[in-house]
Amino acid sequence: MIDNLDKFIMRTLQHDARVSYAEIAKNSNVSPATIHVRIEKLRKAGYIDGTHVHLNAKKLGYDVCCFIGINLARAGDYPSTLKKLEALPEVVEAHYTTGQYSIFIKVMVQSISDLQQLLIEKIQPIDEIQATETLISLQQPILRQVSV
Repeated sequence: MIDNLDKFIMRTLQHDARVSYAEIAKNSNVSPATIHVRIEKLRKAGYIDGTHVHLNAKKLGYDVCCFIGINLARAGDYPSTLKKLEALPEVVEAHYTTGQYSIFIKVMVQSISDLQQLLIEKIQPIDEIQATETLISLQQPILRQVSV
């Protein structure tokens, strides 16, 4: 079970994962050793699953973000389709969903022509995929982690 100190630590690390244990301790009126023990406890319990660097896709030349809804020929085709999608570096997220699509993926490419090539040469030829629908993201006004 997590308490208010654990939540404070996680919020602080979400804001700046490079903040020192001493700084967190100072702001929460406990010792740095306590912070160290708490962070290790949160890691072992699975609340903290890593430290990540967020790259700026636009700066790296990835100007097109889109979402592709995928309909599978059969529900049993999910594992093999997922394996094939996982091999495509342009696919940055995949979700197994209810509703209209079996799989919903997020794709990052550098241009519309790259998107067209990805669809025609890599995604649509996957035998298990019956149909796709592509939605191009115009902007991403909200991007945040789960709050504690």
